[in-house]
Amino acid sequence: MKIQFIAVSTLVIALWAAISGTVRAVEVAGGQTSVALDTALLASAASLNLSSVSADVIAPGSLPGSVAFPINSRTAATLPTTFTYNPATFPALGSFAGAIEHQGSVFFNANSVEVGDFTIGFNAARAGTLGGQASGFYVESTTGIAAILFDLKVNGANPQPTSLVVDADLLVSPEFGSFLLSGGLSTANLQGADVGDARVSATAVPEPASAALLGVGLAAWALHRRRETLSLHNRS
Repeated sequence: MKIQFIAVSTLVIALWAAISGTVRAVEVAGGQTSVALDTALLASAASLNLSSVSADVIAPGSLPGSVAFPINSRTAATLPTTFTYNPATFPALGSFAGAIEHQGSVFFNANSVEVGDFTIGFNAARAGTLGGQASGFYVESTTGIAAILFDLKVNGANPQPTSLVVDADLLVSPEFGSFLLSGGLSTANLQGADVGDARVSATAVPEPASAALLGVGLAAWALHRRRETLSLHNRS
């Protein structure tokens, strides 16, 4: 019986160690993204004069001179956030998937130009473009002007099991640069121009599969400890 107990205990410990090593994937569940636009540059170079923001925009944001857009929950009726990442390896390719969705709009030129309900997504084909500055992450407007507005130049990231912070420069995308030029808002294609900063400040939770594995591991460990305690009690 003693040999059998030792074998079971060893198996439980090995199982727990294996599970602990694989519980890494987490899901973005909320938070906000702060945006600080260079309004003077946008006004002079792109004839975009900031008018107002929608009522659901947070002011101020976490960056100087910024406003913030709430990150949609994973159960939002429209545009739910789907972003998942591995805190140990982010932002390496393959360590993340999905998109971070937001609500809120910004209005320019006496509210005649609207961009809003922003998506932060990733496209590997965009990585390395704009003179090597583009990270592959981009910001897309899904309300008003429906287009990719900015490519993100990621300057730093702090991925944790319960939070994700990413700091980036906002570079005018080729799509937005073409829109401004064709619409007569700019006299040159501004693609690649740095027009502001962004900070993603997200909360995160274990994805369901990882949480289930963690629960199994904890149950196995608790069973192991209980049997170990009973064994010591019986020997005494």
